[in-house]
Amino acid sequence: MKKGTAIILTACSTTVFLMLGVTLWLLSVTIKQPFQDYSGEARILVTSGLNATDISQMLEQSGIIKSSLFFRWYLIYQGSNYFLQVGEYRFSTPLTITEVASKLHRGEVYRHKITLPEGLSLQEIAKRLEEKGFGDANRYQTLASVPDLISDLDPEADNLEGYLFPETYFFTFGMNEEAILKALTNRFRSIWNAERQTLAKHLGLTIREIISLASLIEKETAIPSERTLISSVFYNRIQKNMKLECDPTVIYAIKQVKEYDGVINQSDLKIDSPYNTYKYKGLPPGPITNPGADSIDAALKPDSSPYLYFVSKNDGSHFFSSRYRDHRKAVRVYQR
Repeated sequence: MKKGTAIILTACSTTVFLMLGVTLWLLSVTIKQPFQDYSGEARILVTSGLNATDISQMLEQSGIIKSSLFFRWYLIYQGSNYFLQVGEYRFSTPLTITEVASKLHRGEVYRHKITLPEGLSLQEIAKRLEEKGFGDANRYQTLASVPDLISDLDPEADNLEGYLFPETYFFTFGMNEEAILKALTNRFRSIWNAERQTLAKHLGLTIREIISLASLIEKETAIPSERTLISSVFYNRIQKNMKLECDPTVIYAIKQVKEYDGVINQSDLKIDSPYNTYKYKGLPPGPITNPGADSIDAALKPDSSPYLYFVSKNDGSHFFSSRYRDHRKAVRVYQR
């Protein structure tokens, strides 16, 4: 090799090493520098099938990172086992490339807050979840018609009504209907603890009977102090072999055969449904809604009272009485 050639090669090698050094320095500086080129909040959705290049470009276009190239280089540097997890990610503060990559690697996905209040039916829960963007209402109802998720607790169940526990949940994008129904029934399992099981056993009632009674209590009053009184009325009527005559059960029966217009007509009280407690004695065959813990506890711990009747005072509260004539008088006063 000629001397001139050696000098040229040496110069080229020096240039390459210099460029590599500058690149590494730029990479080091860039990955440690927080960046934000969006206002308020940025959101990206990482779905299965996207590769590192797709995700890098998405992050750059959203203003979350400055350089998609440097982001990819950083991923290469981390090695082949450094996976980015699917899900919805939200950003609201400047982050470094290292912090962004770490967030996606750990799967710190955004969790949507969804509140399911006490007293919603299976159908109403399905509709609310669909409205929030989590699944299809019809699919929820189809899946919930199979009681496998709670059949060990309630062998007589023919659906999940009563066991979709009302609470505030945090769901991640991508959760399907099966996963969400399992989350709701798992929460029910966690509150149906040994103490509540023992109380039900002492009352001589099955879990299905307790939850059915709790669902009636849930629909009859929203006032916490009244729940155990309402419960006592139902217990007293059952003990005396009286019909429960609970309006919400009639509404539930109506909804199974037609659209409910908000009014219970005299003819509705004659609907031939096992849920119609104006026609059939005892508890309905199953829950009519999904009760909360307070109503479940009221079913397990009723007050000791002489009451057999109650009527709405049209302010959310009720008037209780032990004699029919007093009840009729209250009806005239409060329901005229």
